[in-house]
Amino acid sequence: MSTSDDRLTFGVLGTAGIARKAVVPAIAASDHAVGAVASRDGERARRFAEEHAIPRSHGSYEALLEDAGIDAVYVPLPNGLHAEWTTRAADAGLHVLCEKPLAVDAAEARAVTDHCADRGVTLMEGFMYRYHPRTERVLELVAEELADVRTVTSTFRFPLYDRPNDVRLDPELAGGSLMDVGCYPVSLARTVLGEPDRAYAHTHDTRDAGVDTELAGVLEYEDGRSARIASGFDTQLIQRYRIDATNGWVAVERAFDAPTDERTELTYEIDGRRGVETFDPVDQYRLQVGHFADCVAGDASPLTDGGEAVANMRVIDALSESADGSGSVAIE
Repeated sequence: MSTSDDRLTFGVLGTAGIARKAVVPAIAASDHAVGAVASRDGERARRFAEEHAIPRSHGSYEALLEDAGIDAVYVPLPNGLHAEWTTRAADAGLHVLCEKPLAVDAAEARAVTDHCADRGVTLMEGFMYRYHPRTERVLELVAEELADVRTVTSTFRFPLYDRPNDVRLDPELAGGSLMDVGCYPVSLARTVLGEPDRAYAHTHDTRDAGVDTELAGVLEYEDGRSARIASGFDTQLIQRYRIDATNGWVAVERAFDAPTDERTELTYEIDGRRGVETFDPVDQYRLQVGHFADCVAGDASPLTDGGEAVANMRVIDALSESADGSGSVAIE
């Protein structure tokens, strides 16, 4: 560990777009810092470090894990590599903030979570939307004002055009719309309704890539409640959810990847009272980094910890199994 106070120095495993556009700037704007970045291409790592004023760059992920100047790693690698490098970081005694999804399935997520616990390091899955004040307010309305929530409907789609070699289209790297963006509607539905009992899904592969590029699913609860989720790479950007209860509803647009430089809103109608609540611009990635650092300092479990990752993957596994032709699938 490089510091004795609560200030974390991060190493970044990879130069993915999400690191460049969102998380590295968020760390730089926080009370913490990025001390090193790694890529399998040393020149790429060097350019990334220069672009973001990062002191050190490494031409391999192994070299970064041996860097004595870092306390934690951020893992924005392709999905299929998350488990391996989270585990290896834990073996190096480093805390881990890993992009979602943590692993390729629930069994692997459980193994990674147990491994990090055995090594005594903090593990957090990067579902940044959970840390936005608007999400916190939605959950407050659900808990305190909505009576008997019956359905959640949630969608996250965006256009992935003219990028045939994108890692999100690679089955060997656990690509597909469900894993990339469908995991957000699944997370939201579970957060509001709890753990579902069964799942049903229909998918289509419009690119003949070997992964789903469109998904529509239903999560079923024994008491009759339900959630409808959708994800895809084949339409213009749409990210929204609506929560319906016996006495009203709450709806959110631009729901997951909220802008950092614009106000955001939620709308509702509860007990005949219709309203709009507005939230000042915030960087939810910076809030996520702050929560992670606080948990490291306090030896606390993050809101989106390994157990949460395992539970989300159980639902994703069931949706995937259903889409392969199994009909309605029980969630184990």
